[in-house]
Amino acid sequence: MFELKNIAYRYKGNDNKTLENINYSFQSGVFYTILGNSDSGKTTLLSLMAGLDSPTEGQVLFNKKDIKEAGYAQHRKKNIALVFQNYNLLDYLTPLENVQLVKPTADKQLLLDLGLKEDMLTRNILRLSGGQQQRVAIARALVAGTPAILLDEPTGNLDFDIARDITMRLKDFAHKEKRCVIMVTHSREIAHMADTALQLTGDNLKELSKESIAQSILQQRNL
Repeated sequence: MFELKNIAYRYKGNDNKTLENINYSFQSGVFYTILGNSDSGKTTLLSLMAGLDSPTEGQVLFNKKDIKEAGYAQHRKKNIALVFQNYNLLDYLTPLENVQLVKPTADKQLLLDLGLKEDMLTRNILRLSGGQQQRVAIARALVAGTPAILLDEPTGNLDFDIARDITMRLKDFAHKEKRCVIMVTHSREIAHMADTALQLTGDNLKELSKESIAQSILQQRNL
């Protein structure tokens, strides 16, 4: 599915690389989480994988083809559904209308399953809370039908019970629909639910064992 080959990224006017020598292969049918500090480059990495920016060095491959050569716009249109921290919803539409922009035949059930109430479905988006808007953005990504879904902190504005439920739905979706779902998170509890949890530092993207995540969760709770 996705392959990162020797990825490096440097912001213009900055000699320091945000990312350097990042290598990893992502597969379809797997739910991934990416952990890292706020300055580790997690959002930058998602932007590179989505074709919203290009690496300073290295290649992002999708199904063995360089996304730069295939065309970034075409890559985003055919291969990627994105969920941003700021939702990117159309504020003059209702939740259901936002979802139906992507899939006109979509019905209300997915929104209800994600925790919205019936009377919210016909409200203006601006009348929803941040967490409720995020659920609409997630629903829109799930109906897009793309091979990959990239999510940047989608559960950050949700209480833990709802965040856990949505995370498990994303995992189940990846398995049933054979999609590659990659979610950035700060929460080790959320990361622990993934098929594969990854830790990003500026120069390394490595897999974390379930045991190491569980141990760090216990250590946090005992502080």
